[in-house]
Amino acid sequence: MKIIWLGHASLRIEIGGQVLLIDPWLEGNPMLEEGQYDVATSGATHVLVTHGHGDHASSGAALCKKLGVPAVGIFDLMSHWEEKHGIDVIGFNKGGTVDLGGVKVTMVNATHSSSFSGSDGPVYAGHESGFMIEGEGHVIYVSGDTDIMADMGWMGDLHKPDIGILCAGGHFTMDMKRAAYAAKRYFDFKTVIPYHYRTFPLLAQSAEVLAEGLPGVEVIEPQVMEPIEI
Repeated sequence: MKIIWLGHASLRIEIGGQVLLIDPWLEGNPMLEEGQYDVATSGATHVLVTHGHGDHASSGAALCKKLGVPAVGIFDLMSHWEEKHGIDVIGFNKGGTVDLGGVKVTMVNATHSSSFSGSDGPVYAGHESGFMIEGEGHVIYVSGDTDIMADMGWMGDLHKPDIGILCAGGHFTMDMKRAAYAAKRYFDFKTVIPYHYRTFPLLAQSAEVLAEGLPGVEVIEPQVMEPIEI
């Protein structure tokens, strides 16, 4: 398995023979150079979207059309993309599980907001979400944009993820201290990877606080386009 950070909240996960792009934000992503776009997205089999905000979803539909792969995410947004952009979609909802060729993805709750810009202001884009991704004997919890939730208690107990990819930049999501609290209280991670940080000055620039709060857990600070092999 390879987990590759594409900057901000964008991920490339190679697992179980599939290549999942999660919230791939290309144009406008200050952490990913234009010359890296093709390498970052080559061979993708699916594009997963946690919610509709531009720094997560603005590249998704065009990328699906270019690569000829389906978009996977909340039913409301997927239905809109299917009608507007003519792409293949897999729309489901929280509590639902889809099998992407041997890799199972379950949509779980997050607490945030979800919209995209329209001519008359924000447009509803379905609810925000996270994903539990199961394959190769591992379960990865991709938190999406969220704060701490009591729901994390049953999510950790039921899905038992061993890898946590947690938003931790603060301001728009939980920060490093809150992410460490959530990981320690609700989960039993072996590996934690922070994301949604370092992109802009108002976000956390280091995961030192996260690592200090999780003794005994391998906290890996990702580097853009450098594979983390598990």
